[in-house]
Amino acid sequence: MSQFFRTAARAMPGSILRSFKQRLCIAVLAFALVFVGAPTVFAHEFKVGDLEIGHPWSRATPAGAKVAGGYFTVTNKGNAPDRLLSISSDISEKAELHQMGVKDGVMTMRPVADGLEIPAGGKVALAPGGYHLMFIGLKRQPKQGEKFSATLTFEKAGTVSVDFAVEGMGEMGGMDDHAN
Repeated sequence: MSQFFRTAARAMPGSILRSFKQRLCIAVLAFALVFVGAPTVFAHEFKVGDLEIGHPWSRATPAGAKVAGGYFTVTNKGNAPDRLLSISSDISEKAELHQMGVKDGVMTMRPVADGLEIPAGGKVALAPGGYHLMFIGLKRQPKQGEKFSATLTFEKAGTVSVDFAVEGMGEMGGMDDHAN
C-alpha cells in the first residue's frame, strides 16, 4: 500500500500533494474521534442486582418549565420479579412514576401508587406515551447535552444511581433502539 502512495505522490505536483496529505490527516483524525467517543455514547447502562437499566434519558425543557420527563428500560435477568418503588434526584423537588393512557378517547396521566413490577426474565420500557418518570418542581432546567443524576430504588435489588442524558426538546432519545 505504501508503494501506491509513493507512486501517486511522485505524479502529483507539490501543492496538490500537500492538500491530499492534509485531507487524509483530517479524515483519519475525524475517524479516530468518532471511535474514541463511541464507548461513552453507547455505554449508558447501569446494573443493580439482577436488573439492567438501559439508556436513561430526558428532554431539554424550555425556560420556566416546572416538570421534566424521564425514560429508560429495565431488564430483569433474574428468576424473581422486582419492583421500582421510588425515584429521587437533585434536579427536582420530587420525582414520581406516572402512567399515560387513553380512556374513552381522552388521554390521562396519573401517578403509579404501588410501584412498577419488573417481571422475572422480562423487560419494561419507560417511554413517552406510557410509563415514565416525572421530575416535579425543577430546580434547574435540563439542557441538551448535559446529564443529571437520579437514584432509583427497587424492592429487591436496592438502590442505584443513574445518569440521565438530556436530549433535544423534540428528540426521542434513541428510545426506538432501547425499548425493544
